[in-house]
Amino acid sequence: MSETRTRRGVGYWLAVLFSLIIAAVGVPLVLGGFQLTSLGGSPYYLAAGVALIVGGVLMAMRRPLGALIYGLTLLATIVWALAESGVSFWPLLPRLDGPVVLGIVVLLITLGMVRGRWRTAALVANGLGVLAGLGLLLGSIPLTYSQGQAKAGAAPAAKAVAAGPAGDWRYYGRDAGGSRFAPIEQINAGNVENLKVAWTFRTGEKPNRGNEDQNTPMQIGDTVYVCTPTNVVIALDADTGKQKWRHDPKVRPGFWNRCRGVGYYETAAARAAAPAPAPTTTPAAPAPAAPGLCDRRIISTTIDARMFALDAATGQRCPTFGQGGVVDLKGGMGEVKRGFYFQTSTPTVAGDRVIIGGWVMDNRELGEPSGVVRAFSAETGELIWAWDLGNPEITKLPPEGQTYTRGTPNVWSTPAFDEALGLVYLPTGNATPDYWGSHRSARSEQYSSSVVALDIATGRERWKFQTVHHDVWDWDVPAQPMLVDTAMGPAVIVLTKRGQVFVLDRRTGVPLVPVEERPVPQGAAPGEWVAPTQPFSAIPGISSERLTEATMWGVTPLDQLACRIVFRKLRYEGEFTPPGPEGKPSLQYPGNAGGMNWGSGSWDAKRGLLIVPTIRLPQSVELKRVKGNPAQLAPDRPPQSRGAILYKADNDRPLGPLKTPCLEPPGGELSAVDLVNRKVVWQVPLGTAEMHGPLEMKSGLKIPLGTFGVGGPITTAGGVTFHAATTDPYLRAYDNATGKLLWQGRLPVGAGGTPMTYVSPKTGKQYVVVSAGGARQTQEKGDYVVAYALP
Repeated sequence: MSETRTRRGVGYWLAVLFSLIIAAVGVPLVLGGFQLTSLGGSPYYLAAGVALIVGGVLMAMRRPLGALIYGLTLLATIVWALAESGVSFWPLLPRLDGPVVLGIVVLLITLGMVRGRWRTAALVANGLGVLAGLGLLLGSIPLTYSQGQAKAGAAPAAKAVAAGPAGDWRYYGRDAGGSRFAPIEQINAGNVENLKVAWTFRTGEKPNRGNEDQNTPMQIGDTVYVCTPTNVVIALDADTGKQKWRHDPKVRPGFWNRCRGVGYYETAAARAAAPAPAPTTTPAAPAPAAPGLCDRRIISTTIDARMFALDAATGQRCPTFGQGGVVDLKGGMGEVKRGFYFQTSTPTVAGDRVIIGGWVMDNRELGEPSGVVRAFSAETGELIWAWDLGNPEITKLPPEGQTYTRGTPNVWSTPAFDEALGLVYLPTGNATPDYWGSHRSARSEQYSSSVVALDIATGRERWKFQTVHHDVWDWDVPAQPMLVDTAMGPAVIVLTKRGQVFVLDRRTGVPLVPVEERPVPQGAAPGEWVAPTQPFSAIPGISSERLTEATMWGVTPLDQLACRIVFRKLRYEGEFTPPGPEGKPSLQYPGNAGGMNWGSGSWDAKRGLLIVPTIRLPQSVELKRVKGNPAQLAPDRPPQSRGAILYKADNDRPLGPLKTPCLEPPGGELSAVDLVNRKVVWQVPLGTAEMHGPLEMKSGLKIPLGTFGVGGPITTAGGVTFHAATTDPYLRAYDNATGKLLWQGRLPVGAGGTPMTYVSPKTGKQYVVVSAGGARQTQEKGDYVVAYALP
C-alpha cells in the first residue's frame, strides 16, 4: 500500500505530465512534417513527430519502451543533423537544442520507472544521445570564433609598400578613388589590442524617428568634421574632440534623415600655401598663416535638397557661393514633393567641381524627380554641366518650360573620380518602381544598375558597364566604385547588392576579370518580362550562395520546421528568380539590402586584397496590383506623364514563429578577396548574438552570429581592418591576412557608418574615429563621436 502511494505521488504525476508534453510536442511536428513532406521537403519532422507521440504516450503509461523510442529518435536526430549541417554551432542549434533538453527529461523519467526489459536500453540510448548532443553543441561553440579565418600565410604575400606620409582623410573613402586604405602603421596588428578611448564628443542631435547616423567623419589638418542626420556640420579639434564651430542648416526632419559625410575644397591660393604632409611618426612643422575667408571650404548637402559652402576654419557661409553660401538643388527638377528628392551621400569634390546626384522616394509614383547628375563650381556654386541620361541634349539647365527627364535611374550613392584620367564614376540605381519595369524607357534600361564613367570637365559619357539587365530586384549599384591599382592594371571595383564583384579597366570599362552572360530563371509576372541572361563575374559571388531547405533556420525544431515550410511555399530558382505575382510570392536572395551596400569595401594595398562586408538577408516578394489603375503598359510604350504606380511589391523578411531569421547565421560577413586568383581568402561573421534573441529579446550571448549592417570597413598599412556597423555596439579590428579578431572596443551605442583614421599633425598620434548614433535594428540611439588611440 505504501509502495503504491509513493509511485502515485508528486513525482509520478510530474513524470506523466512531462511524458504527455513530449507527446504534445510531436503533434505539431506531425502536422507540420506532413505539410512539409507534401511540399517535397524532408520527411524527418513527420517521422520524429510520430516517434514523440508514441514514445510520450508509452512513457505516460510508465512503459520503458517509450523512453527507448525517444532515445533512438534522439540518436537518429544527431546523425541527421550532422548530415545536414556538419559540425557548426548555429546550424546545429535548432536541430539539437530541443531534442537534447527533452532527452534530459526522458532520462529523469526513465530513472523513476520500475525496472523492465527496456529500461536499461532506454537509459543507454538517451544517455548517449544527451551526451553526444551536448558535446556537439558545446564543442562547436569555440569553432565559431575561428570559423572562416585563414591560416597564417594563406593571404597573398605582402608587397614592399612603404607606409608613407599620413596625409588627411579628406574624401568619403579617404582618397578620391574610395580605397579606404590609410598608409599608416602606428597602430598595427601587434599593438591594436592596446587601443583606448582618447576622446568622446556628443553632437546634441535630438532623437528623431527618421534619423540614422551613417556619417564617416573627415579630417583636414588639426580638425575633424562630422555631420548629423539632420545635416548639422560640426568641426572638432583632432586631438581633444572639443568643438571649434557648428553650422545648423535648420532642416525640417523627415522620415529618412541621413548624412554620410561632407566634402572639402581648397582654392588655388590655399593649395599653394599648404604645408608638406606630415610623416607618420613625428609632428608636422608649424602651419602657415591662416588663409582668407573660404579659401578652404566644407561642402555640405541637406535632406531638403540644398548645398552649402562653409569656411573650414570658422563655419561661416561663403558669401560668393550661390546665394549667400547656399545653392538650391531643386533647380530644373520641376515639382518636388517634400521628401521625394534630396541628398544623403557625400558630395563629390573633384578638382574645382562639386558633383551631385540625389536620392528619390522609391515605389510611390511614376515620373518621380529626375536622376540627373550635376557638376557645380566649388568656387561660385554655378552649374557647370548636367548629365540627364533621359535626354543627352540637356547639358546644363533644361530649356524654358521643361525639366530634367523625370523617372530616370538616379545616383543616390557616392561617385569616385580619377583626376589623372579626368573621369568620374557614377553608381546608378533604377527607375521607380523597383520591382516592376515594363514601363521603363529604352534609355533607362541601358543605364540602370550600372557604373557610368563621365568626363569630369564636360559631363559627357566615356563608357558604361551594366551589372543587372532590366533590374526588377532593386539591385542598384549601392557602393562607391573603388579605384585601385592591381596586378592586372588600373581597376575600378564594382560591388553589388547581388554579391557579385566586377573588376573593370577604369580607363575603358573593359573587364579585367572575365564576365560571362549566363541564362537565368524566366517566367515573370503577367505583363512583365525579365532578361534571358545576366552578367556573372569569374570571382565567386559573396554571400549569394543558392539557398536550400536545409539552410533554413530557427531557434527550435518547430521554428525551423515553420521556416522550411515557408521556403517550400515560395518560388525559388536561385538568383534572379522573378518577383512573384499576387498570390504566388517568390524568394529573393540576396535581398534588396545586399550582398554589398553603400558601405563599400576597403583595399589592402600591401596584399592586394579587397575586404568587403556583406549582408545575408533573403526576402519574399509579391507583386500586388494597385487598385484603380489602368492596365499595365506594354514594354514599348513608356509613360510620358506622371501617374500612380501600377504595381507595388510586398517585401517581407522571412521569420520564424519566435521572430528569428529563417536563414541560418551568419547574417553578416566580412570577406577578403584575392582578385587576381579569384578566390575568397577568409570570411568571418560580423557581430555577435548579444542584441538578438527569440521574440526580439536580447540574448546577451557574445557568440559570433553575424548581424545586419550597411556601413563599411577601413584598412591600414599596419595590417588592420576596422569595422563598426553591426547591431552590437563595438568597433572591431581584424587581421588583414587572416581575418582574426584582434580587438574590440565597446561603444556607447551601435554604429551605422564607416570609421576613419588619421595622424594628428600636432602630436603625431594616430586616431581611429567612429560616429555612433545607434544601429538600425536596435532601439538604443545616441549622438556620440568616439576616438581611439594607443596610450
